[in-house]
Amino acid sequence: MKKYEQVKEKIKQDILDEVYIPNQKIPSESELTIQFEVSRHTVRKAINDLVNEGWLYTEQGSGTYCAERSLSHSSPGADKAVALITTYISNYIFPTIINGMESYLSGKGYTLLLYSTNNDFEKERQCLENVMERDLAGLIVEPTKSNHPNPNLKYYLDLEMKGIPYLMINAAYSELNPYSLMVDDELGGFLQAEHLIKEGHTNIAGLFKTDDMQGVKRMKGFIRAHREYKIPIHSEMLLTYTTREREKVLKGEFANILARDDRPSGICFYNDEVALTALDGIREAGLSVPDDLSIVGFDDSYLATASEVKLTTVKHPQYEMGVEAAKAIIQLIEKKQKAEDPSIVYEPKLVIRQSTQNR
Repeated sequence: MKKYEQVKEKIKQDILDEVYIPNQKIPSESELTIQFEVSRHTVRKAINDLVNEGWLYTEQGSGTYCAERSLSHSSPGADKAVALITTYISNYIFPTIINGMESYLSGKGYTLLLYSTNNDFEKERQCLENVMERDLAGLIVEPTKSNHPNPNLKYYLDLEMKGIPYLMINAAYSELNPYSLMVDDELGGFLQAEHLIKEGHTNIAGLFKTDDMQGVKRMKGFIRAHREYKIPIHSEMLLTYTTREREKVLKGEFANILARDDRPSGICFYNDEVALTALDGIREAGLSVPDDLSIVGFDDSYLATASEVKLTTVKHPQYEMGVEAAKAIIQLIEKKQKAEDPSIVYEPKLVIRQSTQNR
C-alpha cells in the first residue's frame, strides 16, 4: 500500500472510531505530516481523495473538517438522510452552498451525505450506485456535464420507481425535467457584456465553458447583449473550452488574443475562478487590469476579492440556494410539494468593483 493510501485509511478509521466527529476540524496538513512522518504532498493527496469521497470537506481559509457520514456505519435514522451529489465539494462556491444545505437540514433532524463527481460521468455513476444502496429520504444533485447527453439517466428513473424524491441545482437534465434551483445564467452573461458595452468597450472577448449548460447559457447572454447593442462580435474573440481543456485554452488561444494588435479591451469570463487564473496570463502579456484590460467574472465567489484586483462579477446566491434546496427536498420528501411545481430561478445582479473601467 502506498504511503498516501496508508494515511487515507488511518484517517478513515479515525472517523469510523469517532476520533473525529461530524463537522469537527481535523489536524492541519503540517500537523499530519509530523504525525504520519510523510511529506506534505502525501498528506494533501490523501486529504483530496477523502474530500472527493465525501469523508471530509474543506472551508476556504479555515481548514478541513469531518463530513457527515453517519450512515456509513450506523443504521438508526437512515430515513432522515439526504445525499448531495455535486461536481466538486471542497473548493470555489461549493462549500458555501453545502453549508447552507447542512445548516437547514441539520435543524430539521436530517443528515447530509456528500459525494463528488469531479464533473465526470463515470464518477457520477459510481456515486449514484452508492446512494442507491442506501436507505435515503432524498437526493440533491448538481448535474455532471449538463450540456451533454447523460449516460446515467436510468439511475434517476430507478429513484423515481423507488419513490425517492430528487432535485437539481445550478442546472438540470432536460430529459428528466426535475424540480430545480438555478441562476438565470443567460441574463447573467448578458449583464457581463452589457456592463462592458456601457463602459465604452466595443472589442470584447468571451471565455466560456461548454460542457456545462451554465456556460452555454452565459455565452448566449453574451451574444444577445452584443446584438441588442449592435456591437459586432469577432469570432476569434469568442473562446470555448471543456473541463479538461481549460488550461490548454488559457495557455494557447487566450494567450494569442492578448498578443494581437487588435487585442480586446474587455473580457467576460465563465466564472471568477477562470478570471483569476487568467490574470497570470494577462500579467505575462505585460498588461494590467483595469488600465489595459477590463475583466468581468461570474459567481461573486470569495475569489472575487481574494487578489489585489477586485473583480466586477455577477452574484450567485450560494448560501441562499443551499438553504432553499434543503427546504425544497424536505417538502418533496414530506409530499408538501410536487416535483412539477414551479422551480426556482434566481435573478442575477452585477457587482461592480475595480476590474472594469470606462474605455
